[in-house]
Amino acid sequence: MTIIGSGFAGLATAVRLKQEGRHDFIVLEKSHDVGGTWRDNDYPGCACDVPSNLYSFSFAPNPRWSRAFSQQAELHRYLRDTAVRFGVMPHIVFDAEVLGATWMEDDQEWEIETRAGTVRSQFLISGAGPLSEPSYPDVPGIEDFQGTMFHSAQWNHDHDLSGERVAVLGTGASAVQFVPHVAEAARELTVFQRTPPWILPRPDRNVPELQKRLYNTVPALQKAVRIAVYWRQEAMLPGLVHRPGLLRAVEKLALAHMHWKVKDPELRRKLTPDYKIGCKRILIANDYYPALTRPNVSVVTESVERINPHSITTRDGREHAIDTLIFGTGFHVTDTSISDRIRGRAGETLSERWKGSPQAYLGTSVSGFPNFFLLVGPNTGPGHTSVVFYIESQVAFVLDALRTVDRSRLSSIDVRREVEDDFNREIEERMEGTVWTTGGCGSWYLDANGKNSTLWPGFSFELRWRTRKFDVAAYTTQSESSATAVARAS
Repeated sequence: MTIIGSGFAGLATAVRLKQEGRHDFIVLEKSHDVGGTWRDNDYPGCACDVPSNLYSFSFAPNPRWSRAFSQQAELHRYLRDTAVRFGVMPHIVFDAEVLGATWMEDDQEWEIETRAGTVRSQFLISGAGPLSEPSYPDVPGIEDFQGTMFHSAQWNHDHDLSGERVAVLGTGASAVQFVPHVAEAARELTVFQRTPPWILPRPDRNVPELQKRLYNTVPALQKAVRIAVYWRQEAMLPGLVHRPGLLRAVEKLALAHMHWKVKDPELRRKLTPDYKIGCKRILIANDYYPALTRPNVSVVTESVERINPHSITTRDGREHAIDTLIFGTGFHVTDTSISDRIRGRAGETLSERWKGSPQAYLGTSVSGFPNFFLLVGPNTGPGHTSVVFYIESQVAFVLDALRTVDRSRLSSIDVRREVEDDFNREIEERMEGTVWTTGGCGSWYLDANGKNSTLWPGFSFELRWRTRKFDVAAYTTQSESSATAVARAS
């Protein structure tokens, strides 16, 4: 069995496999360390926007979180500690980026080519994640820039921003966190904003030592807090999916937050979104708005026309001189490169099958790709809560599938195309009327065809319920005996 990636998804799968007594697996990691998103995104100010007690494994509670919302270094350390604690490290092959994976029908297994060599495996589980590949804007002249240029997910810590003229492209979740730090260091900072985000206050705080001791002494107390936080997050869902009007109070809070932090009417105008809150990812920050009011910071809303060797030209013809260019432009979410590298039964890749709109049964199985499972696959992303809850739900589904295979002595399982299609028609119908499709914005939730193939359009506990048990009737199966007969005949 082969797992791709050692972030939250890959580690959750590996730990659960070991807890079930399954040790015949490897984890292919493209980098030199575990952690995925929380290894790579180490830009200044990087932190989670889901409370620590919920943004963690249910089987590995951490009673010593230092803050209510964990910062990058602490989350990375937590993932590394979890891998060591549960004995996963010996299973990980580092510097083993997956270059291609092909289903071998005669052998009923996957052939996986990596930078560390080729492996064969009956099952392939992708925990590559949707926030693993930085996305750069398609702007003319980007290759001509002669200053220092990097993406927030590949932060250049060796480059000193002191005294420099810095430009930031993008105002999403990453930029909101690193812009305040850049503003303090740079001589001039120009933030090029295409669409302003909705921002709420960040209710972060240091966790008192007494609380840590209580969590350590009485684990049930931390579990109770986790449950309370979970249901608080779920309370956001009706406004996002069923009745967007319920979010008006949240919108008023966001506007009040901006008015409190930003006194300049013209800057307020630039920063006020013209779409419904929730249409794009709702951000939380206390220092972003104050950073934009600094005398050395300016916000430009004119679109970028061209990047020059030492400047940026905007649509109004203005040329903005810069020394360093930082991209806060997000990731390839619906068009990850891993989908170009996995080739199924008919010889087509996932991206060729999807044609711009990823889809999978329960976000996990794709017809024509036997013994293959996606974690955080299409339409299993959270719009309101912790992705770790979704990951653990899918992992439980995969484990039950493996039990079914063992119990029935199967060589392969492949979701029926009509089952997958019916499921995705349901998802599309449920997505209509949500704030994500009617809120008046364009977002990274939407794929190349304008479909929201990222988020789950319902309560997270519904996905947990629907993935609690593997339904073998939804799959075509092949027994070990018939597979052996076919192999001998060939």
